[in-house]
Amino acid sequence: MKFLMRERMFSVGDDHWITTEHGDKAFLVDGKVLRISDTFELKDANGVEVAVIKKKIVTVREAMKIERNGDTIATVKKKLFTPFRDKYEAHLEDGREWEVSGDFLDHEFEIEDEHGRRLAKVSKKWFSIRDTYGIQVEDDADIPLLLCIAVCVDHMHAEEHG
Repeated sequence: MKFLMRERMFSVGDDHWITTEHGDKAFLVDGKVLRISDTFELKDANGVEVAVIKKKIVTVREAMKIERNGDTIATVKKKLFTPFRDKYEAHLEDGREWEVSGDFLDHEFEIEDEHGRRLAKVSKKWFSIRDTYGIQVEDDADIPLLLCIAVCVDHMHAEEHG
């Protein structure tokens, strides 16, 4: 399944729809204001909260955590010691570690599980709309979690690289 997102759309106080490739509203990213840290709520098309993304304030390296029903389910951070290109990692609370790698500046990257199996692919090439990129999520994958990981990577990369 493919979803459509606006590039660098995630800023606190902004609300944006993630749509299907056919233009149907799928998820709302609600950037919360009046919070100490950057916080985004991911809501389904009916307005039901499916996840919350929070930037961790006091950390050695920037990290964002993803919560579902009040419990942290993943933490996303930039991977250390990657000499040739940026990489991010998602540490799931069940002990799994997913890797996010590719070209973040041009929104051409993949999210892979601990066995190297692709869970999602992000690409700007699929759409001719400026400042828009797509996320193709594999059929058996956790769609809200993968969309949240993409939101985290987009937000952290934009903050680091202006």
